[in-house]
Amino acid sequence: MRLEILKYLYDIDHACELLAQFTSGKGLEDYQADPMLRSAVERQFEIVGEALNQALRREPTLADQISHSGRIVAFRNRLIHGYATVADEMVWGIVESYLPVLKQEVAVLLQAAR
Repeated sequence: MRLEILKYLYDIDHACELLAQFTSGKGLEDYQADPMLRSAVERQFEIVGEALNQALRREPTLADQISHSGRIVAFRNRLIHGYATVADEMVWGIVESYLPVLKQEVAVLLQAAR
C-alpha cells in the first residue's frame, strides 16, 4: 500500500481513537449536554470522512474493505455543509454502532501493510 494511503488510514485510526476516548463512559445525554464534547466528536468525524474521501480518490478499491465508505464521506459532508440538520441522536448512533466497525477495519488494513 502506498505511503500516501497509509497516512490517511493512520489519520482515520487516530481520529477513531480520539472518538473512543472522548465518548468512553458517556451516553447520549452527556453528549447533548456538553457542547465541547459535541464539537470534538463532530471534528473527529470530519477528519475521518475527509481522510477516507482522499484515500478513496487515490485507491478506489478501499471501498471494498471499509464498510459504508460512501456513507462515511456523506456524513462528513453533512456535518460540514448541512450542520443544522444533524441530529444528536444520529451522531451518537454512529458512535455506538459504526465507529467500532470502522476502527477494526482500518486496524486490519494497517496491520496488513506492516
